[in-house]
Amino acid sequence: MSEVLMPKATAVWLLDNTSLTFAQIADFCGLHHLEVKGIADGDVAENMRGVDPIAGGILSREEIQRGENDEGYRMKVAESKIAHIPQPKRKGSRYTPVIRRQDKPDAVAWFIRNHPEVSDAQISKLIGTTKSTINNVRDKSHWNSPNIRPVDPVTLGLCSQIELDEVIAKSAEKRRKMEAEKALRTEGPGLAPAQDDPDAYDAGEEDAAKKDVSADDVFRDFN
Repeated sequence: MSEVLMPKATAVWLLDNTSLTFAQIADFCGLHHLEVKGIADGDVAENMRGVDPIAGGILSREEIQRGENDEGYRMKVAESKIAHIPQPKRKGSRYTPVIRRQDKPDAVAWFIRNHPEVSDAQISKLIGTTKSTINNVRDKSHWNSPNIRPVDPVTLGLCSQIELDEVIAKSAEKRRKMEAEKALRTEGPGLAPAQDDPDAYDAGEEDAAKKDVSADDVFRDFN
């Protein structure tokens, strides 16, 4: 699969600024050679502005020259200059701008209501709050408790959707166990199966129903 983010726009630039063949441009941009021909003829990507792959750092001038000198050469995407730089891992709690800090109790309430399986430590690390705040929201002793409304932390801008999904995924097994335990606690006694065996019924009740009733017994209460 091509690593070019805007393949058609890149193809437009290469068609306008190089002598590369349709096949070379198609191979580099991840397009069909007929699609590149359509771009050159104006049938595809009409009025699209070209994107310079050299300025974008995905292709070098030397690589283009190699392709122009050899029609059989297939150009390669340039290596990223920052891909090898390790990204620092965040330590401790997340820093949250002052304007967003008042929204943290709402995010905590959302976790308590929708994802009780997520631990307090996970919530604290994800949105940068304290365990005491989480406990205050949970037992409704927070100073602003009447105004707290459950809102997911992504909407509040306290974390990204990827970070939220990762935390929830890690707690998925714990949630399954909690739901299984809840089902056991709330499960009713159920109904006894129907008796299909005629011998299982009480014969005494059937005999009593068939007992002869005399006229004296019927009119006894009318005397």
